[in-house]
Amino acid sequence: MKQFSILWFGQLVSVMGSGLTGFALAVWVYQSTGSVTRFALMFLFTSLPGVVLAPVAGVLVDRWDRRLLMLASDTAAVLCTLGIVLLLWLNRLEVWHLYVLLGLSSIFRAVQWPAFAASITLLVPKSQYGRTSGMTQLGEALTMILAPTVAGLLMDRIGLVGVILIDVSTFVFAVLTLLVVRIPAPPAVESRKREGTMWSEIAESWTYLRERSGLLALLLLFAGANFAMAMVQVLFRPLVLSFTSAQVLGQVLSVASIGFLVGGLTMSVWGGPKRRVLGIYVFQTLQGLILLLAGLEASALLIAGAGFLFFFCSSVIFGSSQAIWQSKVAPGIQGRVFSLRRMVVTSTLPLAYLIAGPLADHVFEPAMAPGGALAASVGAVIGTGQGRGIALMVLLLGIWLLLLVNVAHRYRPMRRVEDELPDSTGEENKEARAPQEDLSTSLG
Repeated sequence: MKQFSILWFGQLVSVMGSGLTGFALAVWVYQSTGSVTRFALMFLFTSLPGVVLAPVAGVLVDRWDRRLLMLASDTAAVLCTLGIVLLLWLNRLEVWHLYVLLGLSSIFRAVQWPAFAASITLLVPKSQYGRTSGMTQLGEALTMILAPTVAGLLMDRIGLVGVILIDVSTFVFAVLTLLVVRIPAPPAVESRKREGTMWSEIAESWTYLRERSGLLALLLLFAGANFAMAMVQVLFRPLVLSFTSAQVLGQVLSVASIGFLVGGLTMSVWGGPKRRVLGIYVFQTLQGLILLLAGLEASALLIAGAGFLFFFCSSVIFGSSQAIWQSKVAPGIQGRVFSLRRMVVTSTLPLAYLIAGPLADHVFEPAMAPGGALAASVGAVIGTGQGRGIALMVLLLGIWLLLLVNVAHRYRPMRRVEDELPDSTGEENKEARAPQEDLSTSLG
C-alpha cells in the first residue's frame, strides 16, 4: 500500500491542478462566447479522442512499462497546457484552439488511466482493491469540491494564466512521485512484446470479454448507466438555475460533491460490500429512485440532498465494479481489457452531450411550458414553466436506470459473475496467448 499511496497522492495533486484549469477554461469560454453549445463542446472534445483510441492505448499499456507510460502521458499533457499558456500570453487564444489542445490532451490521458488502473493490481493484494478504489474516488471528490471554489478565487487574483501555471506545477509534482515508485511488470509481459500485431491484441481483448459473458454484461450495464449520468451532468446546472441563483447553484454543487467525498472515504475504510455485484444492483437502483425524487419539485434543498445521495451511491458502485474487474482479469491483459472497457462505457457520453441540450430546448421545455403538450398531464404532478421540461428529463433518466438494473439482474452470468468466474492468478496470461497465432492469421 505504501507504493500505491505515493502513486495515488501524486495523481491526486495532478488531478486537482487539472480541475483548476478545467473550471477556469470553462468560465473563460462561456464569458467569451455566451454560448452553451460551445461550452458543451468542451465536454465532447475532452472525451471523444480518448474513447476512440482507448483500445490502442490498452495494447501499449500491456506491452510497455506502465510507469514510463504514465510519465510520458503527464509530460505530453503538460505540453498541451503550456500551449494554452503561450497562446494566452500572445493574446491569440481562440475557442477552437482549446478544442484542439483538449483533444490532444485527451489522447494522452487515454494511456494514463489504464496504466494507472492496471498498476494497482500489481502493487496491492486483492483484499485492498475496494479500498484503493475508494481512495481514487476520494481524490476525484476532493477535486469536485475544491477546484471550482479555489479556481474562482485564484482567477480574481492571478488570472487565467496564473491558474494554468499552478496546474503545470502539479504535473511536475506528479512526475516526481512517479520517479520514486517502482511498478512490477505483469507476468509474461516481456514475451508479449515479441508476439502478434497491435490489432491482433486488440481483438484478443474483445475475445477475452466475449468468453466471460458476466463481465461483458457488466460492461454494457455501465455503458447504459453512463449515458444517463452524462445527461444529468449537462442538465443539472440549467435545472437549478431555472428557479434560483448562481450562488445557490454553487452551494448545491458543493453539497452534492461532498456526497462523493463521503462515499470515497466510506469505501476507503469499508472496502465495499462483500457481494460486490449485489452492491452494484442495490446502489444503482437507489440512484434511479433518487433521480425520480430530484425531478419532482423545484427545490434547491431537495436537489442538493438528492445530489449528495446520488454521488455517494456512485462511489460504492464504481468501487465495487473496479474490484470485480481487478479480481477477475489477468494482470498481463488488464491494460487492453481496461481500455476496451473504458471505450465501451464512455462511448455513450458524446451522444448524451450532443442531444441533451437540443432535447431540453426544443422538445421537453416547450412541452412543459404553460399550455404545452404535457402541461395538463405531467405538468399537474411536477409543475409547469421554466426548468420543468428538464425536470421531466431527469425523471425519465431515473426510470431508465431502474429498467437497466432490472434487466441486468435477470441475466444469470452477471448476477453470478463473482461465483462462476474464478479470480485471476496471473497464469491466465499464458492461456490468453494461446489463440494469438490464429487471431493474427485470420486478421492477416
